[in-house]
Amino acid sequence: MKKLVLASGNAGKLREFGQLLAPFDFEVLPQSAFNVPEAAEPHITFLENAIAKARHAAQLTGLPALADDSGLCVTALGGAPGVFSAHYAQLSPDEPKSDAKNNARLLADLAGVADRRAHYVAVLVLMRSADDPQPIVAEGEWHGEIIDTPRGAGGFGYDPYFLVPGTGLTVAELPHEEKNRLSHRGKALAQLLARLRAGA
Repeated sequence: MKKLVLASGNAGKLREFGQLLAPFDFEVLPQSAFNVPEAAEPHITFLENAIAKARHAAQLTGLPALADDSGLCVTALGGAPGVFSAHYAQLSPDEPKSDAKNNARLLADLAGVADRRAHYVAVLVLMRSADDPQPIVAEGEWHGEIIDTPRGAGGFGYDPYFLVPGTGLTVAELPHEEKNRLSHRGKALAQLLARLRAGA
């Protein structure tokens, strides 16, 4: 079985990617198992940040690496918070991330704005080596709208405020399996697996 480094310390992502990539003979390991520190994410696009994270993990381990970069893009805010989704309300780099503060800032920025369209984006990058000239790139989007009152106890981040069209539910109210099927990350993963099946 080939070892693959996940450029993340997120236990949920590790479990999900591990299960999905097992049939392709990959054993998915967190970068923390190799003492790989978090990579810098200085770029303004999801793709560039995902490439930077995958390359960083591949360089420091000598193994293939998988990274994802994801976030929320709001139409009326010109695509913000975008790549800054996790840090949207942070005033300084040492301040801890806070979902509550991020959501409060999002609602403040949208106060009085009628256009509430938004979408989640996930970009996955699989690098066979640090100098892979043609990494596998997969992308997924999930469209919806932002509401003012949070609903649901599931999910995290902006999920209680993200209303999924046609369901009447926020992401935080969706059953876990349905969220995985509809989500931006679920779509990107399906695309990645299709590329692997095709021998990419």
